[in-house]
Amino acid sequence: MTKHDYKQNAYYLMYLIRCVLNNRIPAKEKLGKMDLSGVFAVAQAHSLTAIVAYALESAGEYDKEFEEEKAKAIRKTIILDTERERVFTEFDKAGIWYMPLKGIILKDYYPAFGMRQMADNDILIDRSRQEDIKRIMLSCGFYVKSYDKSKHDVYFKEPVCNFQMHVSLFEEDNKDVLYCYFKDIDKKLISDGKSKFGCSFTKEDYYLYIKAHEYRHYTESGTGLRNLADIYVFLKQFGNELDWDYINAELPKLGMTDYERDSRELAIKLFDGKKLTDREKELLDYYIFSGTYGNTNNNISNVLEKNGGSKARYILSRLMPPIHIVKKRYPTFYKHKILLPLLPFYRFFNVLIAFVNKNLSHSANKKLSQF
Repeated sequence: MTKHDYKQNAYYLMYLIRCVLNNRIPAKEKLGKMDLSGVFAVAQAHSLTAIVAYALESAGEYDKEFEEEKAKAIRKTIILDTERERVFTEFDKAGIWYMPLKGIILKDYYPAFGMRQMADNDILIDRSRQEDIKRIMLSCGFYVKSYDKSKHDVYFKEPVCNFQMHVSLFEEDNKDVLYCYFKDIDKKLISDGKSKFGCSFTKEDYYLYIKAHEYRHYTESGTGLRNLADIYVFLKQFGNELDWDYINAELPKLGMTDYERDSRELAIKLFDGKKLTDREKELLDYYIFSGTYGNTNNNISNVLEKNGGSKARYILSRLMPPIHIVKKRYPTFYKHKILLPLLPFYRFFNVLIAFVNKNLSHSANKKLSQF
């Protein structure tokens, strides 16, 4: 697919989403112009296949690929919901506070079940109870994929149940504006009104968090169209209820006043079907070509920009991670800082060994398959 075709299919995709979110049936004439296989490829890159399936169904169109993705999304949401409730019940019994994040909340604001696709369950937890939570997750049939190595611990349970238990909303870095702002967010949480230990953001703080999370992706590897749909859905639900004086007072502290305004206006105009300015079209292009979780080209460009365009600084930043990452992932080097100059070589040889092992394993499997 050429870049031009990809962009055209992205615009068809946004048209279909606009129809769903505004309870309209896509026009037959418009559908007749679409290459649904191309639209599917773009929708899949942005985790938006399920919502498109609903749009097509409303017009009496049933596409096998979209229907299969919708079925998967519904099944996965059921599994994630069921397992999450089970885990929360155990947390309540143990007296551990917790708060659902991101898509767990947003999915309920979409018009239909399973419409907002879920990758995993993101949950903010009481970091003082990290070990207790680990025991609970193991007792619930999960295994540990990652523990105490970053801002979140990762647990998995077959077939598709991925949990990210956040001890912090952003990676620990006292020089990072977003980390410092949300570092003590637990002091601002309120009861979810459903359980003794379940917590919630206020609507305003939730909005600030999802925009901050989106902004972090935007400034690193990029972020996709689903985030624009999420914001549109949230604002349609609560826009008139939000305390905008509070939000506007907090945005400068996060360093994202311009980004919040520009991305919010883009989302509203895009899904309300209003004409975009040339500047807004350029911003939209960045979302279109980023995909759900961004891409390597964006990451390199953004890091180079942060380093004043210096490729040498970029390479150094890749070889020598920030000290807060060293603390978590390379504790020996952090404890014995005299060894830090050797860390880039250690990381390089680890990657090299992993690459060799992967290729040897692939070669062995290939030979076995011939018998």
